[in-house]
Amino acid sequence: MSDDPTVLVVGGGATGTGVARDLAIRGVDVTLVDRGGLGSGTSGRSHGLLHSGARYAEADPEGASECIEESRTLKEIAGACVRDTGGLFVRLDGDDPDYFAEKLAACEEIGIETERLDGDAVRERVPGLADEVAEAFSVPDGVIYPSRLVAANAADAERHGATVHPNAPVEDVTVTDGAVDAVRVGGSVDATLSPEVVVNATGAWADAIADMAGVPVGMAPSRGVMVSVEYDGLAPVLNRCRDPDDGDIVVPHDGEVVLGTTSVPVSDPDDYETADWEVERSVEECAAMLPDVADAPTVRTWWGVRPLYAPDESGSNRRGISRGFTLLDHERDDAAGLYSVVGGKLTTYRQMAETTADRVCERLGVDAACETASEPLAHADDPERLDELVAAYGGANPTDSDVVGAPADD
Repeated sequence: MSDDPTVLVVGGGATGTGVARDLAIRGVDVTLVDRGGLGSGTSGRSHGLLHSGARYAEADPEGASECIEESRTLKEIAGACVRDTGGLFVRLDGDDPDYFAEKLAACEEIGIETERLDGDAVRERVPGLADEVAEAFSVPDGVIYPSRLVAANAADAERHGATVHPNAPVEDVTVTDGAVDAVRVGGSVDATLSPEVVVNATGAWADAIADMAGVPVGMAPSRGVMVSVEYDGLAPVLNRCRDPDDGDIVVPHDGEVVLGTTSVPVSDPDDYETADWEVERSVEECAAMLPDVADAPTVRTWWGVRPLYAPDESGSNRRGISRGFTLLDHERDDAAGLYSVVGGKLTTYRQMAETTADRVCERLGVDAACETASEPLAHADDPERLDELVAAYGGANPTDSDVVGAPADD
């Protein structure tokens, strides 16, 4: 490369590709780089739940409102990158009925659509549910296929003039006289770039990029396991209606369900131990809702690392850390022009990107409104083309490798 972009986005997950797309649509010259294939970090190693917001409704109503708004938006613009399955919050015998009532009321207060069902009614709706299911309520959850989502955002960014480079790791960031000056990028780029703005959208790896620039961030990542097992016929997402704990989500795919997850602090998102108890506990707890998964053949198992932002966190399992997002302007750290967007959820990636693009455009003097909430993603209604793009950008990731590129049913 010889031309310096106006904005360099580092990180090719949902948030980074979303930022690149948003800026490109607004006419900003933007380049995106990722050290590996796109979506190979947190985005592609999740359970793929498109949150309705119900999971956070009573504890974080603002975050829950963001989720339901963004979920509705993605169902409109993202086509085959998402699937509108619906969801259920399930209370088992012995689970706190007051917690169930509180969550249901919080959902209704926020405007998350619900329907309350007794045990017999929900078992009739979802065959295979445990006899111990006392009651449930429905919510508009769904499923995200992150490999497609990331590829669609990247393709849309390129369609509007951006350049996207997988396999291009950042090797150094130079700050001179209180401002970001140059970024050394290896791999497929192999050049030193001098952008006006750098966006650090590397999620759980944000500290590594910030360290190169000599600025603080303060990530508190935690690992979680996902187990995909053979199971055909589950329609909605299942959520255990209790305080968030291990093994309380079941996400349906075609012929499989994804069981998860755990929350164990890690200090290095590239180098962490995994444990058999995480798999065993996730399967056991999910089987309390859907018994047949206990003996279902395992298809694949993977761990992901949550990009939690909590510079003062000292909790044991980090479940209590907010899933909201934060945009850090490192001008406060004498590195003007460098931004880190941290925290958040896959469901709210577009909003995170919009907030970041707004700030960047303000800095650059670009007067252009965000259009990403109303403009469909590139090739959103063409799953075959999306899967070709996934392959071109680095390949499907564990979350959706059973769906992305899979042969269509005859």
